[in-house]
Amino acid sequence: MRWVTYRSTDGTERAGLVIDGRIHGLAPGTSVIDLLGDDGQRMAEAASRATDDPGEVIDLAGANLSAPVQPPQLRDFLTFLDHLRNVQAAAQIALDPAWEEIPAFYFANVAAVIGPYDDVPISPGSEWFDYELEVAAIIGKEGSDLHPEEADDHIVGFTIFNDWSARDLQRYEMKLSLGPSKGKDSANTLGPMLVTKDELEPYRRENSYHLEMKGFVNDELMSHGWMDQMDWSWGEIVSYASRGTRVLPGDAICSGTVPTGCLFEHFAAKGPDDFGGWLKPGDVVRLEVQELGATRQEVLPAPPVHRLRTGF
Repeated sequence: MRWVTYRSTDGTERAGLVIDGRIHGLAPGTSVIDLLGDDGQRMAEAASRATDDPGEVIDLAGANLSAPVQPPQLRDFLTFLDHLRNVQAAAQIALDPAWEEIPAFYFANVAAVIGPYDDVPISPGSEWFDYELEVAAIIGKEGSDLHPEEADDHIVGFTIFNDWSARDLQRYEMKLSLGPSKGKDSANTLGPMLVTKDELEPYRRENSYHLEMKGFVNDELMSHGWMDQMDWSWGEIVSYASRGTRVLPGDAICSGTVPTGCLFEHFAAKGPDDFGGWLKPGDVVRLEVQELGATRQEVLPAPPVHRLRTGF
């Protein structure tokens, strides 16, 4: 199944099932998260309603899509260790062994979740604005202290994730050893659709799925990789996320950046003299992941900065 959240012509947001390029909308008042929380019966029943008696049917092309889910919690892991190796190699920094012992993550801003075609203002005060090509697993049912072998069963499906980043702000605040904060606080894209795991089963590999991932800036290919380059499995990172707490229906558990999946890797490899430049107003960023669709977003000027007394 492929589910979207779209803005109907009557002004309501609706959950819709995508069938042959058309959205079969449910009645207003039901979100995609409302279809989660059990072993799949709610979603299956909703799919039958959407197929047999839709509230409306519209073309997917040109539809006004929101993020497929508004997650109650969003954790962004770093599962592609070659991404980190690529960044650190330019500075001749060896990978700390801890990265291979635990799947590190940080909490991202759920209030900053936007849709797959929404414009994205540059983070206030940033001159090094960047995208990140990632995938998010969406939790389908609650779990706590899950074993890695059972944790994968708590994933309902996947969607594209773009962790927009202000690299200059991030680089400065990382000196404080509290992880990224304002450098990754302004926009998080999810979409265009939530694709359930059964649709991806032909592509399953040991730790992930063999899905091609591409990132373009102004139609120039900048990023290319595969989802099964992950060093940690989806079961492992969901298990780790649930350790000592709960994962809830709709939570987004994100992969981190696929190798070559951001401008910062180009900057690290080429150095400031040969680097092609950061995102600027008017740039269009398109992310494509096989079977998951594509996002397409224009970069807008940053809003004005209200400076602190220190000048920041």
